[in-house]
Amino acid sequence: MTTSYVTQVEGAYRITGTRVSLDSVVYAFLHGSSPESIVDSFPALTLEQVYGAITYYLAHRDDIDRYLQNRRQDFAATRQAARDADPMFYQKLVDAKN
Repeated sequence: MTTSYVTQVEGAYRITGTRVSLDSVVYAFLHGSSPESIVDSFPALTLEQVYGAITYYLAHRDDIDRYLQNRRQDFAATRQAARDADPMFYQKLVDAKN
C-alpha cells in the first residue's frame, strides 16, 4: 500500500488530511529544522507525515521550488498592492515601529 503524504488543494500543496501547507514543512526543513522539531512546531502532523512530506519535496524538488518561487512573487505583488492602496496605514506601522 502506498501512502500519499502530499495533496494539492485549490492550487496549494497540503500535508494530506491536514491544513498544514507543504510550504511550512519545506521552509522549516531548508532552514535546518529536524523532522522532530517540525512535528513540535506542527502538532497536527506525525513524524511519518513530516518524513513523507520531505521525501515528496526531494523527489519533486524542481517543481516545488518553482511553486514556492511563484508563491513568493504572488505574496510580494499582493503586499505591494496593499501598500499602494493605503500608504498612510503602512507609514503609521513604520512610525510605530520606531
